[in-house]
Amino acid sequence: MKRFMLILFLLFGMLALAACGGGEESTASDSGNAEETNTNTTEETAVDSADTSSGPITVSVWNHAGQGEEREAIDTITANFNSSQDEYVVEIVELPDGSYTDQVNAAALAGDLPCLLDFDGPLLYNFAWSGYLSPIDAYVTQEMKDDFLPSIIAQGTYAGNLYSLGQFDSGLAIYGNKAYLEEAGVRIPTGIDDAWDLVEFEEALAALQALPQVEYALDMHFNYGRGEWYTYGFSPILQGFGGDLIDRTDYQTTAGILDGPESVAAMTALQNWVNAGYINPGQTTDDDFYGSKISALAWVGHWMYGPHKDGLGDDLVLIPMPDLGAGAATGMGSWNWGITSFCENPDGAWAFLEYMVQPENILIMTDANGAVPARFSALEQRDELFGEGGDLYVFIQQLNSPVAVPRPQTAAYATITSEFAFAVDSIVTGGDVQTALSDAAANIDLDIEDNNGYK
Repeated sequence: MKRFMLILFLLFGMLALAACGGGEESTASDSGNAEETNTNTTEETAVDSADTSSGPITVSVWNHAGQGEEREAIDTITANFNSSQDEYVVEIVELPDGSYTDQVNAAALAGDLPCLLDFDGPLLYNFAWSGYLSPIDAYVTQEMKDDFLPSIIAQGTYAGNLYSLGQFDSGLAIYGNKAYLEEAGVRIPTGIDDAWDLVEFEEALAALQALPQVEYALDMHFNYGRGEWYTYGFSPILQGFGGDLIDRTDYQTTAGILDGPESVAAMTALQNWVNAGYINPGQTTDDDFYGSKISALAWVGHWMYGPHKDGLGDDLVLIPMPDLGAGAATGMGSWNWGITSFCENPDGAWAFLEYMVQPENILIMTDANGAVPARFSALEQRDELFGEGGDLYVFIQQLNSPVAVPRPQTAAYATITSEFAFAVDSIVTGGDVQTALSDAAANIDLDIEDNNGYK
């Protein structure tokens, strides 16, 4: 049955959108300085190094290609690692984003995975359940763990073990055009403690929609298409109303949760926003908020900060996710790294992973892709952006609070995200909300039952 689920994952890979690793902003850190610093800042571990008496040991690594700046960053970090020591040589293979998950799962079925692998956050749980990843608890000291954002540790944990670490986390909030907000007389929240409630949020949508230059008050990036964006971006609406994708007490059922009254109310609200003309579910363009400026708000992630800042300048504000009745909720999680159970030299894989998550190397990556640095010691070095008063401080507030909700930590996630995306697609195009969610819940529960609860 696990083999069946990996085949299902191949289908999921065709749907998945790397919602958490989208468009990047450029500017890379000084890689020479990073190399010099990192040579002297390796974390202590309890695991002995490998014997290199016969020469450097090759460590095979796969990663998704990402955007140009992201590729350049990982290439720089790899070159710096290889030149900083003579124990290991990293050979990295960059696979195309569109087929990455397919190729990883095909290699898993064939027993041909590399030593170190990156993957989008929620894919970890099926990989770990299937036995394709090794826990890294023995390598990660408590001191090191405490320096990571809680969301990174939560994302990398499955069944009580830590399987992955990432260089960055994602941020999801509402970008706003300050000029439009002020013209419409809409209050601009300054942090998570004064977020809009549901009434104020919907009043803001109505007021902004009334502006002559606004065609759609809220850009929810339906141009990304049905895929992982729908789960990452829109499941916080469920949670904001008190619903969810699955019963998280044991991850055994979605019945009464995904299709329960709170979730139905949440998706009915989304459908109402579409019906009121606030959102364009048939959107095909990416720049409605920052280019043509026909939208006043944009519900999207950190990867759009660069284009938004370029397009709006000082008129750009970042607004926390609204409290829709049961508390505000936002998405979290992004690409992270794990050591495969196929690896013959896990110490070497860890040596490179440990090097990648040094603060200086995290900043090489996040300066390139605009994401939230995964460690507090790295964040401190970008205080002007992520510190209090910085453009992206709201992301940090959310990630360091219960507002940030991980996607379900279950091997059933592939089915959950696929079914929820189909339900959202039906709902925003006029389908019956209860029917769409109940159909999704039934299909997910059948999959869980067919796989013996993924135990």
